[in-house]
Amino acid sequence: MKVIPVPCLSDNYAYVLVDEEAGHVSVVDPVEPSKVIPVVESTKLELKTILTTHHHADHAGGNSNMLKAFPGLTVYGGDSARIPGVTNELSDGDEFKLGSLSVRAIQTYGHTTSSICYYIQDSSDKVVFSGDTLFVGGCGRLFEGSAQDMHTSLNKKLAALPKETKVYAGHEYTRANLRFALTVEPNNEALKDKAQRCGGQQCTMPSTIAEELATNPFMRVDKPDIQKAAGATDPVEVLAAVRRMKDNF
Repeated sequence: MKVIPVPCLSDNYAYVLVDEEAGHVSVVDPVEPSKVIPVVESTKLELKTILTTHHHADHAGGNSNMLKAFPGLTVYGGDSARIPGVTNELSDGDEFKLGSLSVRAIQTYGHTTSSICYYIQDSSDKVVFSGDTLFVGGCGRLFEGSAQDMHTSLNKKLAALPKETKVYAGHEYTRANLRFALTVEPNNEALKDKAQRCGGQQCTMPSTIAEELATNPFMRVDKPDIQKAAGATDPVEVLAAVRRMKDNF
């Protein structure tokens, strides 16, 4: 399995997922087909599938034009009423195959109620496409869910994935996220190292679940420094407080 990030719009990522063993490709959130299609064509493999992480236009807005260019694609998503072109609506825990790749849908409420993260494995690698739920060093704004929802999504579901799982997020927000994270956990050496490492990178994808557990304040709500910054100890209250702080950062 190979993952090719495709920068779109001002700071979005689409991804081209290459299944070399089966000889075909899938695309994740192909919001700008004019940028995604040349990458697909460069693989010289057949495009079969769209994986949509949630219904927002900067993620699902390219589906209709992708279907015009490639009729008959299978389109996965968590909300067929709001995601254009969905052929296969997903629920939490649904499993399916994309060629040689094994996929599990993880329903991740918080940012939207349409959010699905895609955990994908082959014989040697593990990745998760986390949309606007989990960012490198951050999480999505709480538009359609609660802090409890996001806590469950991040700290019960995604945190339970194998630590080596590579994280491919929906936006390049990393540098701003890490600057904020340092304000709530300034003594975190792993965070300092990551901020320095990412400072000069144009594309900071992928991270890993292990790195997020070590550096992402929204996945560290049990840590004393973050609880102190939040003025709370209950993990959901801590997440809510840190999210409000980040909203105003």
